[in-house]
Amino acid sequence: MSLFDISQLSQSEIIAILDRADEMKKSPVGASYSGKAIVPMFFEPSTRTRVSFDLAASKLGAAVVSFDHRNSSSAKGETLRDTARTVGAMDPDLLIVRHEKAGAPEAVARWSGTPVVNAGDGRRAHPTQTLADLLTIRDHFGGFAGLRVGMVGDIVNSRVARGLLYCLPHLGASLVAVGPATFTPQEGIWDTDVSTDLDSVLGELDIVYLLRVQKERGGGLGYPSDGEFHKRFGLNDSRADQLKPGCVVMHPGPMNRGVEISDSLADGERSLIPSQVAAGVPIRMAVMARILDGAS
Repeated sequence: MSLFDISQLSQSEIIAILDRADEMKKSPVGASYSGKAIVPMFFEPSTRTRVSFDLAASKLGAAVVSFDHRNSSSAKGETLRDTARTVGAMDPDLLIVRHEKAGAPEAVARWSGTPVVNAGDGRRAHPTQTLADLLTIRDHFGGFAGLRVGMVGDIVNSRVARGLLYCLPHLGASLVAVGPATFTPQEGIWDTDVSTDLDSVLGELDIVYLLRVQKERGGGLGYPSDGEFHKRFGLNDSRADQLKPGCVVMHPGPMNRGVEISDSLADGERSLIPSQVAAGVPIRMAVMARILDGAS
């Protein structure tokens, strides 16, 4: 079994993973997976995702086998297919794949014959980030039903946005996508409202989920300047006065402070951003344990 996209999971499977992550926060499994070998194959830069997968594997008791694509044979021109076959021939138990091209994790799983967890592929999917966000929301609010969530910023280029836009309506939340017209989804693509005016919707939100401008995926093209973006769509001190009591702020990182969010909001009492980061470890423990256990 592999995990390529959150859409592979039913609502009950998502809840089961969240429940298992909660259990692992309370009682880490220790050396239960001693003897298992996990290889993180990151072809894109990462801090949060890479470190949390490494920590999660270590807490499971599994061995983390280092793979640095910059110092691997791929730097000499080896194809991804040959790299996957080479690594697969060494019989690891699980691969964690992050790649700039959508579909690369499925290809690696097919070529290597090894289960894969997608740690982010292009603008398509980042399922463990989605699950970490869901865990953060559930821990804070106790559930999802009735919540109003605003996804703000570069939505069409965001793999993080895609996962939440798919999941949250199935779990009982409603959404509004907010951003420049060329970077918000067309009506009907997802079960979400669409707005180009952040101020008109802020007061109705329980969660303001801010997204980084995805310049490396084309998000810089046709975008307002950083200053103009912050003026129109950034969460700043003046806009904080429009938020209703209990509204929280989320961001998947890395943050562009002063563009998507001001320092006071990023570091303030409304921010769930540290909780999102912390949730990544137990969620990734739960996902990897599920696969190593042979769930189908």
